Amino acid sequence: MGEPNSNDNAMLHDSEMVDGNGVTNGNGMVHGSEMIHGSEMIHGDEMIQGTEMIHGNEMVQVNDLMHGNELVQVNDMVNGDEMAHGNELIHAEMTPQTTSRRRRKKSLVWEHFTIENMPGGSSRACCNLCKQTFAYSSGSKIAGTSHLKRHITLGSCPVMKDQDRKLALPPPGGLGTDNDGEGAVERPSKRRYRYTGYANATFDQERSFSYLAKMIILHDYPLHIVQEPAFTTFIESLQPRFRVVDVETMEGEVYAVFQKAKENLLQAFSTMPGRISLTIGLWTTSQTLGYVSLAGQFIDSEWKVHRRMLNFMMVSSPHSENALSEAISSSLSEWNMKDRLFTITLDNDCSSHDIYSANLRDHLSNKNNLMLKGQLFVVRCYAHIMNIVAQDVIASIHGVIYNIRESIKFIKASPSREERFAEIALHLEIPSTKTLCLDVTTQWNTTYLMLLAALDYKQAFATLETCDDNYNEAPSAEDWKKVEATCNHLKLLYDSAHSIMAAANPTANIFFHEAWKIQLELANGTEHEDPIFSSIAKDMHERFDKYWKDCSLVLAVAVVMDPRFKMKLVEFSYSKIYGAEAGKYVKAVNDSLHELYKEYVAQPLPLIPAYVEQGEANNVAVNANATQGNPPSTSDGLLDFDMYLSEIQSSQPAKCELEQYLEESLTPRIPDFDILNWWKLNTLKFPTLSKMARDILAIPMSMVSSGSSIFSAGTGNRMLDDYRSSLRPEIVEALVCAKDWLQYSPSPTEVPGSAMVKAEAL
Repeated sequence: MGEPNSNDNAMLHDSEMVDGNGVTNGNGMVHGSEMIHGSEMIHGDEMIQGTEMIHGNEMVQVNDLMHGNELVQVNDMVNGDEMAHGNELIHAEMTPQTTSRRRRKKSLVWEHFTIENMPGGSSRACCNLCKQTFAYSSGSKIAGTSHLKRHITLGSCPVMKDQDRKLALPPPGGLGTDNDGEGAVERPSKRRYRYTGYANATFDQERSFSYLAKMIILHDYPLHIVQEPAFTTFIESLQPRFRVVDVETMEGEVYAVFQKAKENLLQAFSTMPGRISLTIGLWTTSQTLGYVSLAGQFIDSEWKVHRRMLNFMMVSSPHSENALSEAISSSLSEWNMKDRLFTITLDNDCSSHDIYSANLRDHLSNKNNLMLKGQLFVVRCYAHIMNIVAQDVIASIHGVIYNIRESIKFIKASPSREERFAEIALHLEIPSTKTLCLDVTTQWNTTYLMLLAALDYKQAFATLETCDDNYNEAPSAEDWKKVEATCNHLKLLYDSAHSIMAAANPTANIFFHEAWKIQLELANGTEHEDPIFSSIAKDMHERFDKYWKDCSLVLAVAVVMDPRFKMKLVEFSYSKIYGAEAGKYVKAVNDSLHELYKEYVAQPLPLIPAYVEQGEANNVAVNANATQGNPPSTSDGLLDFDMYLSEIQSSQPAKCELEQYLEESLTPRIPDFDILNWWKLNTLKFPTLSKMARDILAIPMSMVSSGSSIFSAGTGNRMLDDYRSSLRPEIVEALVCAKDWLQYSPSPTEVPGSAMVKAEAL
């Protein structure tokens, strides 16, 4: 705050306030030779008066009016050539330039109202739509704009209300599509709805009801949530006009959502270019009934892998082979895919697998055209067999694992014990940085990590037992050797599981790499000189060898479809596993490949009428010309050369696509190789072989979906909770299947017909 200048013609009193370079006292402000008195300020030829400032011939709007000691807020500008001063209206002579330079009112309310002058000096605001008028000014009193805003925001204007009603109706040409795919209305401009409030918002009971059903499906909420007092209160606080329904009505809406999504998926399957492979899961209930879940996996015309739930069917005896066969046949008929079944993947244990395989193959081969006489038909889940083998070896040393768990609990019981254990480890110079932690008994990978960390601190556990009389759970030297052997073999499974989970597209070809290495390591482990190591390896190998014998053929056929390996990796790995007998196993794979290819050549999969691959069409045209003996073109003067080529081709029969593919050099093994994209780019080159590759690569070697944990895959039948078990079977199926289908939504840039049409989402 500056000192008053002696040259200024102003004096400061006790009640005066200095602001910047100005001094205010009562109703006046002195600044140099300037003085503001009342509502006037004179500065040269400038004068601020009321809400306007006259500068020469210009008038500029001012929002504040200082009159006496009061500050009056004025939002609007006086109409015409009038300006307010005190309680009087003073007419000023304004030039035409004054009107053109006046600022427009900032309030958006004036887009809907017009000021009309009334007799007696008052004015009213007239609604541009309904023509109703409202008080605005009377003499020096201005009513403001709040009541005008209420007129346009709360639906009081009848014309605006009618416009909103029309906007909510579908256009004559039909419904559009908004984000949820259920139709849209024309969106009003943002400028108008900047004021629009809750009472004027569009509400659709049916649409909100459908969203509620989808929320219940996607989040596994119970259907009776619609009758919970807390839920109904919450809904009423958001939208009092929403009619809360009963459980029966909610069931109907859930089933309607399920049916609509199913229709979309049926349409998508009609454009599927290849065959489909199924995964079969068994579910039990607290009752004597059970359920069978069937999911289909396939590769679309754009070479993208898809897995969709097909059915969740109640069966009286889910463990019965006949019941399972009937469920599969029923599902294939329902989805119009009786001639498109390629393989099925089961998660059953070893003891029942042979029975399932034989019965399913015999039963379904009579109703479906199984490829390669069903040799590839039944596949066992890779994740399932890994979990079984891991849990078996863990169970074999359960006593040692119990001691380790109790030891960790003892150390973690108090900070002082943890500090003491850390001091012992430091004194023994144990270099490990692993942290001791308890495992989750249902996930074997956590048990493996617990044992691995404890193994590093085995000397610390022994030392702690000698120092603390309260601790007597330290494992013996023999126990630690069992732990070491167990960790050594569990590492094979652990690394393999992580390799599969790291794959962006876990196609069938990647599983051969993992399976043959485990088979080889376990076979070599059975010959270990230490009996503890060899014993554990024998138990694991017995389990895994059964899987290898059942699935090695389908695993090998799948890896041959990988242009980076083809038959070369099969030859290499079999020589390691079988030694001198490798030749006959390699020949079995090679013969099966050629036999399968012949079936694709002789009996191609029926395709939709509009679907003809360009490469195949071109090949057909070329072959047709050659067969009909059409003379080659002689315009280039190379007729003799063409005859020479014809003689060579007749003496050297053309090789089939499979032979050409196998004889070509291997594709370099580059990081992030996309096998599906490779086949997409080579479809024209190998039109028939690419169909075969599409079906083989789509085989679900593991029932665990991409992005899920292999370690959490159950090794037994899954249990349906009591609530779901109490529902009607068709509602259970609707809830389970619709949840899967609603997770997939079509891409906004996806062109219909160019790719697999995904199940409709929200």
